[in-house]
Amino acid sequence: MAERVLELRVHGVSNTPPDQILGLPPDTTGAGPPPRRVSGGDVTGFYRAATSTPDDPVVVEAYSWGQLTSGARTARDVERALWTFLLPFTLANVALHARPGIPSDPDTERWGSRSGITAWLIRLFCLSLTGTLVIAATGIGVDLIAWQCVDQACLRQLPGPWEFLGQGWWHTDARALAVGLLLPLAVLLVLGVVAWRTYQYEAEMPAEPRPRHPVPDDGERPAGPTPLANPLQDPTFWCGEGQLRRAAVLHLCVGVALAAAVPVGAVLVMDPPRGVRAMIAVPTVAALVAVVAIAVVAVGRPWLTRRSGATPLGRWSLAVGVLTGLALAGTFTLLLLPDGPAGPPLAQFRPPAGCTLDPTPAGCLADRSLPGYDGIVAWLATYQVLLLIAIGAVARSGRRALLAPAAAGVLLPLGTAWLDGRLPGLPAAPDGLRIWLLATATIALAATGLLLPRADVDRRPAAGHTAMAWGGRGAAVIAGFGWMMAIAYCAGLHYWITDRLNGPSSPSGYSPIVPPLPALWAGLACTVTTAALIGTLIHAGVILHRLRRVEYARLTTDGQAVSAHDLRRCRDVSTYRALHRLVGEHAVRLTGCYATVSAVLVALSCVAMLSRTRPAPAGASGWAGLVHAAADLGDTMLGWLPLVVAGLGMLVYRNDTVRRSVGVLWDIGTFWPRAAHPLAPPSYAERAVPELQTRVAGILALAEPDPRRMDGVILSGHSQGTVLCAAMLLQLPTRWRRRIWFLSYGCQLTRLYGRIFPAYFGPDRLRVLADALTWPSGYVAWTNFWRGTDPLGWQVDAGERDVPVSDPEALHPSGGEVADPPIRNHSGYPEALEFHRERTVAARLLRRGIPSPRVG
Repeated sequence: MAERVLELRVHGVSNTPPDQILGLPPDTTGAGPPPRRVSGGDVTGFYRAATSTPDDPVVVEAYSWGQLTSGARTARDVERALWTFLLPFTLANVALHARPGIPSDPDTERWGSRSGITAWLIRLFCLSLTGTLVIAATGIGVDLIAWQCVDQACLRQLPGPWEFLGQGWWHTDARALAVGLLLPLAVLLVLGVVAWRTYQYEAEMPAEPRPRHPVPDDGERPAGPTPLANPLQDPTFWCGEGQLRRAAVLHLCVGVALAAAVPVGAVLVMDPPRGVRAMIAVPTVAALVAVVAIAVVAVGRPWLTRRSGATPLGRWSLAVGVLTGLALAGTFTLLLLPDGPAGPPLAQFRPPAGCTLDPTPAGCLADRSLPGYDGIVAWLATYQVLLLIAIGAVARSGRRALLAPAAAGVLLPLGTAWLDGRLPGLPAAPDGLRIWLLATATIALAATGLLLPRADVDRRPAAGHTAMAWGGRGAAVIAGFGWMMAIAYCAGLHYWITDRLNGPSSPSGYSPIVPPLPALWAGLACTVTTAALIGTLIHAGVILHRLRRVEYARLTTDGQAVSAHDLRRCRDVSTYRALHRLVGEHAVRLTGCYATVSAVLVALSCVAMLSRTRPAPAGASGWAGLVHAAADLGDTMLGWLPLVVAGLGMLVYRNDTVRRSVGVLWDIGTFWPRAAHPLAPPSYAERAVPELQTRVAGILALAEPDPRRMDGVILSGHSQGTVLCAAMLLQLPTRWRRRIWFLSYGCQLTRLYGRIFPAYFGPDRLRVLADALTWPSGYVAWTNFWRGTDPLGWQVDAGERDVPVSDPEALHPSGGEVADPPIRNHSGYPEALEFHRERTVAARLLRRGIPSPRVG
């Protein structure tokens, strides 16, 4: 049988159809014969041209995985589009993989190391991010609906028969809070069901985790294979179902505990427990505190940090589950009991009825929101900011940088208690000292940890724009953007629900339902950060214009006469070249500038929330009026945000462009496994990487007489497909890698992935991939193609062969063609002459009769 080679093409984002991946030309009707599926199913599959035969010297095959994210027009696409609400969880999960210093063997990571502490802080932040969503849902159900919505007119705005909360037995004492608590519990139930369904996200064929070193009965580890040189070589990297289940139990139980703590804390403060109420309240509070404490410790233990395959939930999960159930039972019992004799009736703290029609009675114009809720939100947001500072500081400078944010986290509550006179034995605070001054000083103290020198192991040359992104603070930047989006979502939901509950404007213009105070500051911050984003985009446009002029001058000053047609073409080409340089040389820096501005605004917002003051009173003039107008504008934008996201989900079902745009977002964000936040959308790579590995190894392992057997495989990856191919190659055994040639094009492994995820694709870790593809004869079986007009494709410089591709082929038509050669930028690499030449060389080398290595 003639020696044959398979070229396996893996597409990038946006779900490129198999016929386009294969380069099949359409017939006269505009549609050629459809490709035939040779392996896989309807969601993911391997396709070949209908005319492909076993006798072809190079068989071209396409792997289509885009329906895992971009999808087709199905009801499942709407579900995936609604995952946009979970984008904050996605970014927080990605932050775990952006931390530097991850050891090549993840099982050797110590908790006390720089990467170990950073991972623990990120998982704590993810836990708090779940708490943000739960606290927001609790604010809607318990504060806005059950506590503030006392009029029948307000309750009628809710879908369903909820008027019973405003009258009779349910209206007295704290019983309405028990009904309002059902909303955050329902949200957690939905998240739990979705997470449970996606533990093996459409992964009918997950890679079975295998121990790298078989451990005998005596417990001693024998000498095994070569140690890992890249975390992506870990055989359990894409198989973390056990870790995911354990983490999900912790997140859901902590969410229940935080939701229950809001009404329980408010009731206990307003009405201190006595007698039977105290007998229920004490163990309930103890159980709530124990759940959170166990989770804080557990997220840093190997029980949760190791992937470890499909392991059982374990004793920690059982203990947390039992405590959560007991705490929840105690919470509902406490809320359904009548008021105790120790405090005033709870009705005195609620808004009086009838204020919508007549706001003149006493108490109507006062803020009667749930006591303590504003403070819970403000302190949670402040400590999340301190966590982000600690993540960035430790990831950049190591354990020593944790001292400043840790000190700030201790000093801030102590200083607040001192100002409020709750620290006996200490002198009274000065009259001019305010909490906003104290908060500003402590956050500034924490921020000093971000300015410490970078750890020596992180120092890399900045040449070629391959230095670590954001000075090693990438994990904090990514998680911070996720946190800002979570705050925007939650504040937007509060505004939207508040508007619905208030209904049409009352005759007096009074709005009985008011959003929490932190949401007002979030509106102001939304306006300012949006203005900063617009300024950043304008700055990027100015840089693009300058780069375009430079590239245009290079194209038109070669000493040759240039026609008007060629000048127009030079302008088009210079635009793409300028965009290539803008993304490769300036995108990371511009993102860092915007992150810095946003961080300052976020810190100031936290200071303002702790001060318990409103942005500006209505009717103010001057600067105060401008602040009030900006806050109102932000409130409006946040109020429309839930509708925009919901509308996006509907457009995904109806519009191909929007569907593919959302798919691009998830193709990039959901590549990484859910090792930090178990409630994030699932990772498509947990199915794509094992399928690629199984397909390649299976074809190469076929016996000689089998007509499907291939002597070698040219693995051809485009854009995000390059990342998938690299992850698969690092998982593949050596005996199969020596019969593979890797062709990458439109590759982001250096300028984007290498800078943001240095522990996997940094300069040192990419050389591991090049070494893995080096044959015994010395050939580095990796060729990378790039264009100067491709905004997402660059050189790799990891020991492979970099081949520049001309684009366009010429400025004007030639060879009888009447149309200008197209500018292909990020597409059409397989049609290039350079690609065909290099592929021919790779196929010839693969056919040289390389002996199959011995198994073992």
